[in-house]
Amino acid sequence: LIDLSGSTREALAMQSFVRYFRVSTKGQAASGLGLEAQERDVQLYLDNYLNDEHEVIATFTEVDSGGKESRAELALAIDVCKRNKATLIVSKVDRLSRDIHHLSGLMKDKKLDFRVASLPSADKNMLYFYGIMAEMERDFISTRTKAALAARSPTVGLTCASAMRNFILQE
Repeated sequence: LIDLSGSTREALAMQSFVRYFRVSTKGQAASGLGLEAQERDVQLYLDNYLNDEHEVIATFTEVDSGGKESRAELALAIDVCKRNKATLIVSKVDRLSRDIHHLSGLMKDKKLDFRVASLPSADKNMLYFYGIMAEMERDFISTRTKAALAARSPTVGLTCASAMRNFILQE
């Protein structure tokens, strides 16, 4: 039995992670509920699915749409991963991206390794599938939001003539 102590042991076995959390709205960020759930999922992965010692070298939190490719905190997180040969970890695929083209680009980046806490055994094909589902959900969210806004305002989506008719009838 060889006793590896101190930094030699850590250098041989230590796996580095960068955590990335994202919510879409300031209200979600203020409530903290979505972020707490993401933190819990990532911690469960780190505690239960790794064979090696690990360290979290950075954590990034962002309030922005998952449909956008250009997000400042995500870019910083990826840069830290690449510079430190660390693994990016997110709770779910949709926290990383709701755009399959963007996700595909991240998957093809040979200098970036990432893990999805809620899919500990996912292979590339599964990640593509979940990425497609995340993009589809983004489209559903957009449709539901537009319908809710239209329901709140009686003139949204009406032609000028029908809006005028509704106004006259209310008089």
